[in-house]
Amino acid sequence: MISAWIRVIRIRFLLASVISVSVGLAITWWSTNDITIVDAILTMCGVLALHASVDLLNDYWDFKRGIDTKTHRTKMSGGSGVLPEGLLKPSQVYAAGIVSLIIGAAIGMYFVATDGIIIGIILAFAVLSIYFYSTKIVNWGLAEVFVGIKGCMIVIGTYFIQTSHINESVILAGIVIGVSSSLVLFITSFPDYDADKAKGRKTLVINLGKQKACSILWVFPVVIYGVTIIAVCFEVFPIFCLLILLTIPLIIRSGLKLKQNYDKLINLIPVMSSTLYFSRITGVLLIVGFLVNTI
Repeated sequence: MISAWIRVIRIRFLLASVISVSVGLAITWWSTNDITIVDAILTMCGVLALHASVDLLNDYWDFKRGIDTKTHRTKMSGGSGVLPEGLLKPSQVYAAGIVSLIIGAAIGMYFVATDGIIIGIILAFAVLSIYFYSTKIVNWGLAEVFVGIKGCMIVIGTYFIQTSHINESVILAGIVIGVSSSLVLFITSFPDYDADKAKGRKTLVINLGKQKACSILWVFPVVIYGVTIIAVCFEVFPIFCLLILLTIPLIIRSGLKLKQNYDKLINLIPVMSSTLYFSRITGVLLIVGFLVNTI
């Protein structure tokens, strides 16, 4: 039972939110040399609860819509497989998703009370978009946009809770993290193309077609590296943030392999894995870039 819950929550993907919060905290330390530990812990718990909620509700709705019964599940795509395998009941997963959403919202409301309307706006966006993600947002073709905005807002919200203001550094860092998270969703939607399309979903890959989408992949790293380089040139980021350029060989390899294997499920698995590593390593190196400068 415990292993089933670990699967349906998709622990490995929660790391994206851990990195997003950590980036916000790293910029806080870089800017102020001070972090309020209790607020940092509450922020992390709230964000993880909201992230778990969207994964749980996504699994529930994908099962109810029959998408998960049509996909070829891999460790990177096709849902957790918990509901099609009968390991948990749909009602259990839905209830867990709602409880997680309530927990995240409750923590968010605490920060609305202590930090004001900015956190309220971020929280309202998070709660509404999480609840309607699997029933509306993915049908409108906005899933990648939602994930990008979500990652950006986590970074900004974390920083605002600590400092009560927003600056250029945290906005640009939020864009870097948001785009890298969106890239993971983009790449993992390739294997689900047929099932998603048959059930009315409109991912970026479906809207463009697999072949054209392969070329669009390069837009993501161009934005990530471009924003970082510009931010360093204008001294918005410390120079050590250029450490993220170390991931260039990884994304080039992923992009080239995607072009060769976009329609071959087995060969797509290492492409998805390497893209996930690219996203995570880029986030970690960005954190290191801000922290090294303060040591």
